[in-house]
Amino acid sequence: MKFFLDNNLSPAFARALHALSDRDGHEVRHLSEKFDRDITDVEWIRALAGEGDWVVVSGDTRIPKNPAERQAWLEAQLTTFFLGKGWTNLSLWDQAWKLVQWWPRIIDQARNVQPPAAFLVPVKGSRFEQLVISR
Repeated sequence: MKFFLDNNLSPAFARALHALSDRDGHEVRHLSEKFDRDITDVEWIRALAGEGDWVVVSGDTRIPKNPAERQAWLEAQLTTFFLGKGWTNLSLWDQAWKLVQWWPRIIDQARNVQPPAAFLVPVKGSRFEQLVISR
């Protein structure tokens, strides 16, 4: 599987998760490895859709709320994991260890759903919240 982390997450997370996941055949890339850092959300969402088979992990919970970004996201038919409320308040190290803790479950969930699918990853708790995808 191919995983994509957006600009709301550290590029170091993508490198670390790739190093941990590569042995299982997973690829993890940060937005800055594929695109200019100033690319719009609509542009990278459409580009990933064109390539196919990407699973997005995003710290930007505004994507499903912004009309243009939401439309691109819905059309892209991607599986997406949005980091929920509270993640941005954590230190870099706390974000890192929580993301590593969640990572096996993110992989399993992504493997077991048909795109499009969207989930909220809580900062506290142990279960994803599935987001309703509708136009």
